[in-house]
Amino acid sequence: MEGKPRPRATPEQALQAMDRMIALAQFGQHDIAARLGLNVTDLTCLGFVIEATASGEPLAAGDLAERAQLTTGAVTGVLNRLEKAGYARREPDPTDRRRVRVLMSEDAQERILQVYGPFYARLAELFADYSPAEVAVLADWFTRARAAMADSLAEIRE
Repeated sequence: MEGKPRPRATPEQALQAMDRMIALAQFGQHDIAARLGLNVTDLTCLGFVIEATASGEPLAAGDLAERAQLTTGAVTGVLNRLEKAGYARREPDPTDRRRVRVLMSEDAQERILQVYGPFYARLAELFADYSPAEVAVLADWFTRARAAMADSLAEIRE
């Protein structure tokens, strides 16, 4: 499939559009978290649990702390709240009893998709409007922009 003609845009216009999208996403995260009975930090951590579950990679509590850039004590509080809300559960790591793995609860995905499903359907429609080569460029850009953001945040936090 050939890509559709797109309006011309400067990098400045693209950055402005990205900034507006990020601002809307930040406000939206509060609404989504509230709808799921969570706070934004818990929702972010739940996203890491979902990602690990989808990839089939076990997620240790310490790995979650590192990904979320939280202390292990803060992650304990997050996991307590995620368990209480029925989204996650902890179990001992079968290969290392000192570690705790974090797993998504059985019905969590269904509950989460009730909120995220319509949004993801709209994104799927949007991606369908782009050629595979264009989607590859978008994925590459998001991946590289995330790395640039992580580097910048590390500098800010120093």
